[in-house]
Amino acid sequence: MKKFVSIFKNKEVVNRIFFTIMILFIFRIGAAITVPNVTVQNFNFSDNNAFGLMNLLGGGALQSFSVFALGVSPYITASIIVQLLSMDVLPALTELSEQGDYGRKKSEMATRYLTLLLGAVQAYGVVKTMENSSYITLADSSFWTYAYIVTILMAGSMLVMWLGDQITVKGLGNGVSVIIFAGIVRSLPIQIGTAYTQWLSEKLGQGAAQVLKGSLQFGIYLLSFVLIVAFVTFVEKSKRKIPVQHAGKSGSGQKYSQASFLPIKINSAGVIPVIFASSIMMAPSVIASFISGADTTAEWLDIFSSSDTVTMPWFNNQTWEMPWGLLIYLVLTVLFTFFYANLQINPTKLAENFQKNGSYIPGIRPGNETERYVKKVLNRVTAIGATALAFIAALPIVLVLLKIVPDSSLALGGTGLIIVVGVCLEINSQIDGLLAGKSFDEVTQSRGD
Repeated sequence: MKKFVSIFKNKEVVNRIFFTIMILFIFRIGAAITVPNVTVQNFNFSDNNAFGLMNLLGGGALQSFSVFALGVSPYITASIIVQLLSMDVLPALTELSEQGDYGRKKSEMATRYLTLLLGAVQAYGVVKTMENSSYITLADSSFWTYAYIVTILMAGSMLVMWLGDQITVKGLGNGVSVIIFAGIVRSLPIQIGTAYTQWLSEKLGQGAAQVLKGSLQFGIYLLSFVLIVAFVTFVEKSKRKIPVQHAGKSGSGQKYSQASFLPIKINSAGVIPVIFASSIMMAPSVIASFISGADTTAEWLDIFSSSDTVTMPWFNNQTWEMPWGLLIYLVLTVLFTFFYANLQINPTKLAENFQKNGSYIPGIRPGNETERYVKKVLNRVTAIGATALAFIAALPIVLVLLKIVPDSSLALGGTGLIIVVGVCLEINSQIDGLLAGKSFDEVTQSRGD
């Protein structure tokens, strides 16, 4: 309660909150405007089909094929590509990444140009795929109609990116993440309302026993939701601290040593591995839908669907079901977690920077031994994070496959929950920083007086 009072007493925090709300209001208006010359059919996206992830990253705007249908998906893809190329793959980008603020601005500009290119390709692919899947109907199939729709989708994506930049600079949190967060949070009341209707409301006239059973099911559902949120929060905040000593000389020439910690998060890769894995899993079905005349219901595509099982032959002409898609999804998630964690925390560069700055880990020799030690700790910590991330991402799929919940709209966990918790923690940290800054200024002014 004291923190809430402090927030509303801090003018800067209040202004940032209202600015963020206004930007999100503008985004929701754009997300409700359907692209002209397009008729949207009545359909629902599953969290695990070819468009589920894109709809998630677009804040739900793809569902209505609005002018913001692409959302920040092209920007996220471009950012990941530029970041990967900067890791000693493309020398020009690697050099920019080492040039401080100037290099960061140049890399950001390259990311925006790549966003335009990817946005054009992705927009055309989405239009063709959704048209072939009978999700949308175009006024006509001329070249100019496609060019017109693609231009609108590209412009909408760039505007969403600009709105995200405004939130980052003048609002709270990372703008891109906050926009995705807003779309996910919008669906949570609907999800809880559906659960209430299915397990409790529909059983009110079926006797006391059914009402008691429905109340128990709904209560367990809410409790499970709270526990999963708590688990995700615990994973996101957990870290391994490596002690570090910093040697140097004072102004009088005397040597000194300062102690600090190198924090390594259990999930240092964030939600990126899940996005990578989901993108690869949905690529075959998107390509099949994109090719005119391709069979989008072919059985071999079920292998790449994490929500479906594949019928396998057995003895005596019997069959059994195997969730190959889920297994491939989990393996890709774990592999990408290790890959991206080692990109985020590069043990080789870390050891080099320690040597340059006169820092060292107590009991570990500088150089190669430091590199091996950090890599060992990072891999051990990431093993825990990868397991937790795979569990959270697979939870809604497993709940549906085991028929614990009737459909994916009621499933708990998943990519969306990881994003929501991460954004909430980030915003909370930023607010704490702003409040601490004001407290420091007040103390300084009082001492000056």
